[in-house]
Amino acid sequence: MSIHRRHSSRFVALTLSSSGLSVASALRRFPGSVSYWRESIGQLGGTPHAVAAAGIIGLALLGGLLAIRNRLEDHDPIDDDRTPSGDEYMTDRERVRQLIEENGGRMKQSRIVDSVDWSKAKVSRLLAELEEEGQITKLRLGRENLICLPGHEPTASQSQEQPQSE
Repeated sequence: MSIHRRHSSRFVALTLSSSGLSVASALRRFPGSVSYWRESIGQLGGTPHAVAAAGIIGLALLGGLLAIRNRLEDHDPIDDDRTPSGDEYMTDRERVRQLIEENGGRMKQSRIVDSVDWSKAKVSRLLAELEEEGQITKLRLGRENLICLPGHEPTASQSQEQPQSE
């Protein structure tokens, strides 16, 4: 006695024998089974090793084509089209002095910190060095410092000995 049943992609045959119920299965048609893949590879005309070798050769050819294409393309390095400006070669001191000059000779220390993206400690240390050298003047305004270039100090802060600039 045999019972045959079709189920979408698999075919199962049940046979009843004297020794008991045995399942003769065509599960090799089921995509998840090992026998299915062996049969599929066999239909391609090769062993699994041949298929793997063909895949590796295909990837190597693709990589070679991409490498050749990249070498043949005219490509300019990113930095070639950008001309360096004078700001890149300025020292930190020159940069701070230029920033103060561009702002009319006076600038609050907090605005300097925001403009140069340095830490508050670095800006404070740099301004202290510039003040010692006499390149700037630091004036305390409440909780902030006003940084001035020589000759740009507010008139109220200048002493009697200094000539007032106009």
